[in-house]
Amino acid sequence: MRQFTQRHQEMFVPLTHAPGQAQADFGEAVVVVDGVERTAHYLAMDLPHSDDCFVRAFPAETTEAFLEGHVQAFAYYGGVPNTILYDNTKLAVARILGDGTRQKTRAFAELQSHYLFAEKFGRPGKGNDKGKVEGLVGYARRNFMVPIPRASSWEKLNEQLLEQCRERRARRLRGYEETIGERFERDRAGFLPLPASAYEACEKRVARVSSMSLVRYRANDYSVPTEYGHRDMLVKGYVHEVVIVCGSEVIARHRRSYERETLTFDPLHYLALLEQKTRALDQAAPLTGWELPECFTRLRRLLEARLHKSGPREYVQVLRLLETFSLQEVEAAVLDALHLGTFSFDAVKHLLLCRIERRPPRLDLENYPHLPLAAVQTTQAVDYMTLLSTQANRPGETSAPEVTQ
Repeated sequence: MRQFTQRHQEMFVPLTHAPGQAQADFGEAVVVVDGVERTAHYLAMDLPHSDDCFVRAFPAETTEAFLEGHVQAFAYYGGVPNTILYDNTKLAVARILGDGTRQKTRAFAELQSHYLFAEKFGRPGKGNDKGKVEGLVGYARRNFMVPIPRASSWEKLNEQLLEQCRERRARRLRGYEETIGERFERDRAGFLPLPASAYEACEKRVARVSSMSLVRYRANDYSVPTEYGHRDMLVKGYVHEVVIVCGSEVIARHRRSYERETLTFDPLHYLALLEQKTRALDQAAPLTGWELPECFTRLRRLLEARLHKSGPREYVQVLRLLETFSLQEVEAAVLDALHLGTFSFDAVKHLLLCRIERRPPRLDLENYPHLPLAAVQTTQAVDYMTLLSTQANRPGETSAPEVTQ
């Protein structure tokens, strides 16, 4: 049985690799990002001729991560490998046809047409077809990810991984007299040139805006300005950002969420609607957790006390200044208005423009009727008689004697 087993064990042919070729695959490792333990999905790209490597980590193994990894790898190498070998990942292969050919995904076809590299796919279930990158995946996990890397953000983590890839170029592997960096120069000579502009590494989908002014992407909802309700939008999903486009105009940008069924709001998107529906101001979910300086709360309280029903609308109009101006600029104008006792949207806007244009404010009653008016009555002669009658009726006092001439 031992001899039978030995005779039927698979044998392999030693391979040689021409300069300019690459292999790519994903791996997984545990990392700590911003104090939270996460599973990182990292794209590893290996150059078999020189053994140079590139590793970049992502929150998930998604289409946009696959595309972004290629864009960053080509930028790191300073060129595009003429041929890249993959396994049959669904990120690149939509379907394997009966004759063995692959039907590529739309995203992979766009990436390939932009950089003009050729593709190769290994046999299903045969990892040894791309043994170099399989070895790199394990090497990166044992060396780059041990001990568990810690970083404040994914960008910082990838900077650490990129530095380790650069340091590895100085190594001289067994069986070679040249370092990895020296052999990499031959790979560089076999690369295709980088195109004039980098590929936009994102997944594109069309989605309709709901009545709540939300667009759904990957089981999460992201807000857009309410004026675009019930319209179809183009959603661009990047690794760390979601961009929503209407026509040729970018109408919303949000940080990408990798949770499920979460709501991501931008409070500014709902202010125009809240100006009309002020009764929803206190219960508006998009404004929950919106941290504004304390002076905004004071201004709202004074506006509602002075203007009553129109106070909330004036306050929302003040908030809408944040659609155009920065929070620091609007905060300074609100503080000026509180100091001068001018509680209205018109006054805050005037003071804000005066600060930006560096001119003194001109608040007068004729141009700004919202300022508090002083109520002064006209004095009549009869008012003095009231004072005299009050003095005559004081208890314990006697009137002066009459004097006749």
